[in-house]
Amino acid sequence: MKIKCVASKVFSVAFAALLLSGTLTRAYAEDYKIAPSDVLEVSVYGDETVTRGQLIVRPDGKISYPLVGDVTVAGLSTSEAKDAIEERMKEYIPGAMVTVIVQQLGSLQYYVIGKVAKPGMYNISNEITVLQALALAGGPTTFADESGIAIVRKSGPEDIRLPFNYSRVKKGKDLEQNILLQRGDVIIVP
Repeated sequence: MKIKCVASKVFSVAFAALLLSGTLTRAYAEDYKIAPSDVLEVSVYGDETVTRGQLIVRPDGKISYPLVGDVTVAGLSTSEAKDAIEERMKEYIPGAMVTVIVQQLGSLQYYVIGKVAKPGMYNISNEITVLQALALAGGPTTFADESGIAIVRKSGPEDIRLPFNYSRVKKGKDLEQNILLQRGDVIIVP
């Protein structure tokens, strides 16, 4: 009993240290790519006059920032966006140290329509599979065609249709259909 308690405390202290050091959030931030509708906070150390919170990434992938104007941030990690803004700021504030924080994820959205308990748009902060998305939507209703579900995904200028047979997946078969959703995917449950 005492060993479990000590191990639990050691784990808690180690986890807290990782959180405080920013290791966990930094790893996620490096993987996450900024996209339209995300809300950013951009600050310049030592110069509060150009610090801005609540900057919404426009549909064209840009933000408007004092002194430097429009900066393309979509498709960049927070550290890449920081570098891009710092580069543009050099001319106005030599040695500027910029911080970019994603305050709100507005871009990881998917839609579930058709015969589910709770159809609608869902905004998520982590990757999610089709099965998980259907669970969040309350699952297919009694009269839904479980074998005819499809995911519609934008692929360049065209939409592609990916079949999903819920009847088979819930029996543990054809699990490769349970793909990760991408931004803007639409799950149709006939």
